[in-house]
Amino acid sequence: MKCKLSVIAALSAVLALSACGGSSGDDAGSKTPVSSPAALTKTDTTVGTGAEAVSGSCAAVDYTLWLYNSASANFKGTQVETGTVTFAIGAGRVIAGFDQGVTGMKVAGKRTVLIPSSLGYGVAGQYPVPPNSGLVFELSLKEIKNLSAALCK
Repeated sequence: MKCKLSVIAALSAVLALSACGGSSGDDAGSKTPVSSPAALTKTDTTVGTGAEAVSGSCAAVDYTLWLYNSASANFKGTQVETGTVTFAIGAGRVIAGFDQGVTGMKVAGKRTVLIPSSLGYGVAGQYPVPPNSGLVFELSLKEIKNLSAALCK
């Protein structure tokens, strides 16, 4: 009798747990669709007239970031953040897609960059960007500074 009760209790526990969905909780509750462009694309909306952003230069960039959404006409899903960043191009201080997206811009230029997950936050993601998410950046190159990478902040 004790054996039957143990088996019944164990079976009840297994059934109760399986009814909960069995998800790991990583992204199961998220309502954000995850999609990614096949390749990095850069589209200039305004071609600047100032200095060009090249590897080794110190760039000051205003940006707005959205999650990539293939179902949206402009691929802009949820807006994630907006701000200004100053960084040394090619020094690995920003995600690879952002670095590549800024390269070739000229001061006063504006550009839209679609970044695949592999050049963004990848399989790990980084809050609030879910794993495997593509990104859309609107960039505005404000300034190129003549500083070494160590001084570029």
